[in-house]
Amino acid sequence: MGSIKKIRKKYSKPSHPWRITRIEEENQIGKEYGIPKKTEIWKTISKLESFKNQAKKLSSLDNVQSAKEMQNLLSKLQSLNLIQTTTSDAILGITLKDVLNRRLQTIVFKKDYAKSMSQARQLITHRHILVNNKIISSPSYLVKVSEENSIEISPKSSFYSTDHPERLKEKTKRVHKVKVRQKGRR
Repeated sequence: MGSIKKIRKKYSKPSHPWRITRIEEENQIGKEYGIPKKTEIWKTISKLESFKNQAKKLSSLDNVQSAKEMQNLLSKLQSLNLIQTTTSDAILGITLKDVLNRRLQTIVFKKDYAKSMSQARQLITHRHILVNNKIISSPSYLVKVSEENSIEISPKSSFYSTDHPERLKEKTKRVHKVKVRQKGRR
């Protein structure tokens, strides 16, 4: 049947467990993006570090294979809308918030399918959201630019009906956007 893939950790813990500045930053990010566990933040940080480490490694090498791999990495990051220019320096400029803004949970909230980040997470984990007509149940799924317009609520879902009490109505969408803008000005 084949060999079993070795299961590895997808993140590494911080080197020092009790740095108050790091803990406060993680708490703020968790509240802003609706991430309940620190391990999810650490996984995203590890993914970001792997992009950067791969870019550093490939830019130091000078052969045909490394050039192909660098081009693949650049095209992948462009498809995720994490970089605009096709240079290795652009990869080093990616921040954690850039990656968190490409998560399915964040995009579902920004498209006004949910009232809060927590509700967006719940919609995804309860299998109410489709991406390219496929159910995605992982809130940490990184959405490509080409997939962004194909995110929708499943027709089989009870949330599909616009009369559902948890769905945002047009009037409340406008009020909600005005409130968000006013909070941003303070």
